[in-house]
Amino acid sequence: MQKSVTLLAESVSAKQLDLRRASSALYPPIPLYRRLLRAHRRLPPEMRSLGDEYVKAEFRRHRKVTNTVYVMGFLTQWKMYLDALPQDLGAKNFRKLDPTVFEKMSAQQLGQLYELMHATKDVWKSPLNESEDSTS
Repeated sequence: MQKSVTLLAESVSAKQLDLRRASSALYPPIPLYRRLLRAHRRLPPEMRSLGDEYVKAEFRRHRKVTNTVYVMGFLTQWKMYLDALPQDLGAKNFRKLDPTVFEKMSAQQLGQLYELMHATKDVWKSPLNESEDSTS
């Protein structure tokens, strides 16, 4: 078993799921997957491609999981993510991370978040910013 899968399973089982925040109806995996990809259509192209690839990889990675508790947690978390996505096209109201979430993260999770931050900065650089960086 891979170390990251073990850490993921530990983090999912260790934290309390806030089922009240998720809608009362959980979708089966395939309809949820389709709704997620449809919701990503409303995002800017760079965010859509990143989000689509991540969703596809996660669902592919968890395709053969048989533990029902783990599957329910997985579907609940993705449903909560779907509910958190902006509903209108021009929405710039992405939610910021709650500061207490950082306190609960492991060193490895913080490192991954740091790498993700730098990867997304490269995606959002404008050509003007890149020319200024190269002259300095």
